Amino acid sequence: MTQTVVIYHSGYGHTQRVAQFVAQGANAALITIDADGNISDADWETLDAADAIIFGSPTYMGMASWQFKKFADASSKRWFTSAWKDKVAGGFTISASPSGDKLSTIQYFMTLAMQQAMIWVGQPALNDGTINRIGSNSGVMAQVGPTSPAEDIPQGDLDTAKAYGARVAAVAAKLRA
Repeated sequence: MTQTVVIYHSGYGHTQRVAQFVAQGANAALITIDADGNISDADWETLDAADAIIFGSPTYMGMASWQFKKFADASSKRWFTSAWKDKVAGGFTISASPSGDKLSTIQYFMTLAMQQAMIWVGQPALNDGTINRIGSNSGVMAQVGPTSPAEDIPQGDLDTAKAYGARVAAVAAKLRA
């Protein structure tokens, strides 16, 4: 059986809600990066044991949050030992505006995965107006208004997140077989 982990930072609860749906689809463990950009030693061990890691962060000012970047910088210890080599990777983000430069956050996750010699999984769903309504093939992009609570995230974005989590877990299972 494969193990998938969703690691994310959430500033206001929106990314947490999307992370929960990604994790639900992947039957994954959730690891939260705290407000200071840290995770526990046990969390690092969970990531090291995983077959797939899905990264998540809000998009702030066109990029992942500084807390996520602090985690990514700390992952360089894994790079030195190739600890995450050949693990499956994916990513998701949310911002207040329809574009919000979410692509740069997803590309940041992709670069992190490539530096770690991981295998990136894209989003296969076509934009049908509900699933993958933003039209991202690189990972999950979600959007909700700047003053909206996390409960207002469109159900289609949450369904996309769940389907993406399932896809990442399925690819990890195929590669492990």
